[in-house]
Amino acid sequence: MSAMSETLLELREISCARSDGSLIFSDATFDVKEGDVLVLRGKSGAGKSTLLKCIAHLNVYKGEVLYRGRTPKAIGVPLFRTRVLYVPQRPSLLPGTPKDFFNTISSFSARDPKGSRLSKKGEQTPAPDLNQAVEVGRSFGLDDELWDREWSSLSGGESQRMVLAVAIGLDAAEVLLLDEPTSALDPQSSNSVETYLTSELKSPDSTLKAIVWITHSEEQGRRVGTRFVEITPDGIREEPNVPEV
Repeated sequence: MSAMSETLLELREISCARSDGSLIFSDATFDVKEGDVLVLRGKSGAGKSTLLKCIAHLNVYKGEVLYRGRTPKAIGVPLFRTRVLYVPQRPSLLPGTPKDFFNTISSFSARDPKGSRLSKKGEQTPAPDLNQAVEVGRSFGLDDELWDREWSSLSGGESQRMVLAVAIGLDAAEVLLLDEPTSALDPQSSNSVETYLTSELKSPDSTLKAIVWITHSEEQGRRVGTRFVEITPDGIREEPNVPEV
């Protein structure tokens, strides 16, 4: 990664509390730069998923999150969430088919190519293309016919890959926030996801510029990560590398 890589996200003293007021974590301060795969580590319950949701402006938090120097509210929260996109570990059971889901999301006003979906140069970006999402799904080993099946009929691994294919196929996110994106996958399928995502980051034609990735697998962290942030009871710190198992 070049030392001149552009800063996409800035977290400044982010803290998040439970309903009783006790802190889940505090003083989360780090940047995410173009080309980063920032692996977020910590024990179960440390607050990794909560931190991702804070970054996505899905949780109430104290502190400041900036995307290209602007707050989510300054950009418009719906538009911010198209650029900094949270992908949950276990997608909620959705009605209809993945194709229905893609078309519904594509119809949201924040994704309107005539309105708010503008590139950095101010040019209109094309409307989401289902064919692109289907192509991503193929890279993940998903058969085309799965797009027309009910979500309830898909396996956990199929659903997990399908939601990720939708997220990438929408072609708007510069930063993906991935919460255990391969937890339900076999090693071969997991490898296909890792290979695709890391290749996308290296492609000059890709919209995707950086990933914040939660994984409990030390091996996966070493394969995909370029930077590592650890959440501990003593605070949040960046580590130079993933410790050997």
